[in-house]
Order: sequence, then structure tokens, then C-alpha cells
Amino acid sequence: MLTKLAEIEKKYEKLEESLSDPAIISNMDTYTATMKEYKALEDVVAKYREYKLAEQTFKDAEEFMRESDDPEMKELAAEEYAASKEDMERFTEELRYLLLPKDPNDEKNVIIEIRQGAGGEEAALFASVLYRMYTMYAEASGFKCELVNVNETELGGFKEVSFMVEGKGAYSRFKFESGVHRVQRVPETESQGRIHTSTATVAVLPEAEDVEFELNMDELEITRHRSTGAGGQHVNKTESAIRIIHIPTGIVVDCQDERSQIKNKDKALKIMKSRLYDMEQRKKAESLSSERQSQIGTGDRSERIRTYNYPQGRVTDHRIGMTLYSLENFLNGKIDEMVDALITADRAEKLKAGQE
Repeated sequence: MLTKLAEIEKKYEKLEESLSDPAIISNMDTYTATMKEYKALEDVVAKYREYKLAEQTFKDAEEFMRESDDPEMKELAAEEYAASKEDMERFTEELRYLLLPKDPNDEKNVIIEIRQGAGGEEAALFASVLYRMYTMYAEASGFKCELVNVNETELGGFKEVSFMVEGKGAYSRFKFESGVHRVQRVPETESQGRIHTSTATVAVLPEAEDVEFELNMDELEITRHRSTGAGGQHVNKTESAIRIIHIPTGIVVDCQDERSQIKNKDKALKIMKSRLYDMEQRKKAESLSSERQSQIGTGDRSERIRTYNYPQGRVTDHRIGMTLYSLENFLNGKIDEMVDALITADRAEKLKAGQE
């Protein structure tokens, strides 16, 4: 590993030099590609340099302990020796993780789609609760949210809702939310006070970039229609909503949030591209042996991943066995503790798989 890290550092230094080369600077495409490669190595090189510093401190302390006759100085050197040894062990673990192949989607924007599952109107109401939770979390985390499409019920629930979350690293924070979310509570419509169980499904799609996936416009059927649901007179009088059907797969995307037909079409095309890109990525993942897939990051949308229990005020993630007794805060967008735990568990799985 140390040999590989030394090679990475040399490559990083060469890239650093080339970024001041007039020939590179004058060619925007070459400069952008070089800068991207340079930035990709930045974290691992910084950590490797920390490791080397700790290693040198360790060696110096070891030598001083061996050669010094001063008991007091020897004791100080022994403390430094122990501390630097701990640092080296910690940096080694962090470097192992940094050397793992990165998820190429982690830095991307995401499209989140929430749909009511089993439970009728109660499931639709729960879908709206999840939408509120995610948008509150996104905004608190410095991301920008943009509604794409919503299909509301009479009681204010959502049959389905799609929205974009924009910002660096959005996918890395939301990617473990894909799956079936289950709620246990007494519905507002329930006169007997009985606890009902309902579900909603969440799909988290990385936004597909043009260089990664190109839509074949000949495979699309694009139609206009009048928007439905809340929105005032404009919604009912103009055909600004867009529906796109991908003929080979039958995937349908609706977008009616914008007054502008052009903006709705642009958003709908983005979602269609991201859905098809996600489908392609899943096919590739399925072709890998099950042993090589992370247990945390499969993103299987048929998998029940979390339960929200209102009577007990708890939320449980079934993948990592984590329970928090702070449901109200969680539903108000304070989900960082759970997200961090999922990321840590995924990291541990990948490290384990890399050592096998």
C-alpha cells in the first residue's frame, strides 16, 4: 500500500506542475481534465503526508528513547512514540478507505421520487411527510430543492412526488434512502384509535450527465397536457404540463410544476435521462456476484429499509439495526445521525470486502 501511495504522490506532484504549464492552461478541455484528476488525488495525498509525518515522529521518538540517558526526556519520547503509533494506525485505516474505488455518483445532484405504497390515503399522507422531511434536511444541509411533479390527494397526501436536490455531494447524503419506508401510527381518518401500518417507496437517482448517458430522442414520445391538482386558474387553462414516454421500456415521466412548457420539458428530459442511466447502472450491478456488492448500498427499492413508529416515538433502520428515539426531530429533517451511521456501515462493508 505504501508503494502505491508513493506513486500516487508523484503523480499528484506532476499534475500540480502541469497546471502551471502555459500549454495546458491555454487548452480549456485539457486544463479541466487535468484539474479534475488533480482534485481526485488531493484527499489521499494529504492523508498520506499526514501518515509520513506521524511515521517520522515515531522513528525519531524511537531513536531518542534508545539513545537518551535522561529519564525525563525518555518519558516524553515514550509518550510521543505511543501517540504517533496510534496516529499511524488511524491514518492507515483512513488511507485504506480512500484507496477504495469511489462511487462516481457521490458528488452529483439527485432526483428523489416518493410514491405511496400500501395503505391507501394514509400511505399518501406518509409520502407527504417524507417529502417534508427530505426537503427540510436538504435545505439545512445547504442543498437547493426544486419540485418537479406532484400528484396530490384530496386530504393533502401525495400519490407521488418528484423533486431535485442540487449541490455538491447530494447523492452521497441521500443514496441510502432508496427503498420501502414503513409507518406505524393512528391515522387521522381512524375513529377507533387503532394503529395502522402503511408504506411509501423512495427512489434516489443520480442526475445523469450528458457525457455519461445520451438520450435517443427517436425513442421518446413527448406530449402536452393540462396540469392537474392545486395551482390556480393557470394550471387548468394552459397545456404547460409535459409527459414523456420512453417507448422501448415504457417509462413515463410527467412534469407540471413550471408555468413554462419549455422548463417542464427540460426537467422531464433530465428525469428520463436519470431513470434510464439508473436502470443501466443497476443492470451492471446485478451482473456482479452478490459477494462483491455492498450490503448497505444495494438500493433495492423492494427492500423494507426503515420503520417510523409514532406511538413509541422511534425510527429504526433495519439494514444497520439502528434505533433513534427522536422521531419528531427526525421527521423535521434532523437525519444526519442516521445518514452518518449508514455511511460508516457502508465504509466498513467495503473495507471488509477489500481485505477478503
